Amino acid sequence: MAKKKEDALNLDAVLFKCRDILRKARNAGSFFEKRDMMLTLVFLRFIGEKFEDGVAHLADDLRAQGLDPDDPAIRAAFFDDPSFTDGTYNLAPEARWTTIINTPAPKLNAALDTALHSIASTSRQLKGCFIEGTFTQRGLAPADIKQLVDEVTKISHKKFGAEKDLIGRVYEYFLKEFAVNATKEEGEFYTPHDAVQLIAAMIEPFDGTLYDPCCGSGGMFIQSADLVRAKQGDIRRINVYGQEKEPATYRLAKMNLALRGISHDLGGMSDSSFTHDLHKGLYFDYIMANPPFNLKNWWEPALAHDPRWTDYGTPPASNANYAWVLHILYHLKPLDGVAGFLLSNGALGDSDALAIRQKLIENDKIEAIIILPRDLFITTDISVTLWILNQNKRGGVYHGRTLRDRRGELLFLDLRTWRENPVKGEQKKKVMLDSAQIARAAAIYHTWQESGTDGANYAEPELYRSVGTQEIAAHGYSLIPSNYITFVDHDLSIDYDAEMQRIQRDMKALLAREKRSQQELIEAFEGIGYGIQ
Repeated sequence: MAKKKEDALNLDAVLFKCRDILRKARNAGSFFEKRDMMLTLVFLRFIGEKFEDGVAHLADDLRAQGLDPDDPAIRAAFFDDPSFTDGTYNLAPEARWTTIINTPAPKLNAALDTALHSIASTSRQLKGCFIEGTFTQRGLAPADIKQLVDEVTKISHKKFGAEKDLIGRVYEYFLKEFAVNATKEEGEFYTPHDAVQLIAAMIEPFDGTLYDPCCGSGGMFIQSADLVRAKQGDIRRINVYGQEKEPATYRLAKMNLALRGISHDLGGMSDSSFTHDLHKGLYFDYIMANPPFNLKNWWEPALAHDPRWTDYGTPPASNANYAWVLHILYHLKPLDGVAGFLLSNGALGDSDALAIRQKLIENDKIEAIIILPRDLFITTDISVTLWILNQNKRGGVYHGRTLRDRRGELLFLDLRTWRENPVKGEQKKKVMLDSAQIARAAAIYHTWQESGTDGANYAEPELYRSVGTQEIAAHGYSLIPSNYITFVDHDLSIDYDAEMQRIQRDMKALLAREKRSQQELIEAFEGIGYGIQ
């Protein structure tokens, strides 16, 4: 008789069960309180599992040295107060997940808060990651909190190892499930993994300082660090800086980064990057960001003469798109800083910001404009644009590549048709960019940058084109790619053989370099578990 096949454990199924428990439980609070309770539980689970792994590795190391980890003297010397070299936190007995899951249901709320207090009292890095008293204040019924803890126990790195940012994934799930409850002003957007990978592949933030002025749960930093490990092997070469306005999300970012052993400076508190810039006067090698799209109600009279707008004019108060652009430019290192960030497509031709956009183009601050496919995000179906700013378009050596002088040029790339990878199992339509597509897009950009490329004739119809600033001026300083990229009318009779021969002639010299760049990136993504889907 065939053995009954067990249902595969699925992360979304576990999270759905947790959500269902919280939905039915009395005193569970608002969506945000439920989300924060879940994230705190997941944090305790992850940090506890990491401690357990650290102890197991320590025991293995001792055995390799010929020592018996079960010997009472050895246990007293090494395990009573263990120290770890990989960023694992030493947890007191009351803060360990093994203690929590063995606590009787009526005492679980108190045990969880005791664990939080213990961690906050013994770790400077983890202090402020959560609100102490969370569980006793909510006071879930014993059966409800026990069910919740039992479900969270199933969320393990051992089981879901391919999920590189598990806390971020939990965060994303709750944003997705409850997005209908948030207004446009309240809505938060967890940046999809593929969008972050694309930005990182483009600007290559492999050393120096990395800043995100609206860092959310810290996903940009975590995924960039994973790529750094795959390409360079040492995240200590990156110093992370960020800021986040929402207190709960700020705590989550601290929690997330601390768990990953990523050294960070998030400014010491949650606050607005506009009204209280916690990194004022600091300039960074790289900036990666996904600011809130078309953010309204950001303006305050005190910002009227802010130094961030000095050279470009005051951004429109109607939405913050160009305020984000100027804030990011202000924080880039003046000689060689590079930024990649997402904005809504409306910023490409916004008439209210025309004067600012014109100065950005004339001052050669914009290097590339990449329109992304629709439905990349879970919480919105709009198409968005990746902007790349570069303080150095003069050329030189960059990460081992010899770059040409690109002043007076701008690369337009339109990826809206790259929708062949639907994501299954979502409640709404969603697509993703796979590693080969990300590598292809990055190779187009990097090849355009490199010495030997003819910027005046670098183009592929319906995909990309290098454009001079004089042509952009003739189009009224619009950054809408369709104004510049050649689109073929497929209803007309076209000599496709002749067209393909021309394209092949133009592309032949570029393919070898592009293929090499793609392969390097594919290998890097596969090294962090982000393979072709």
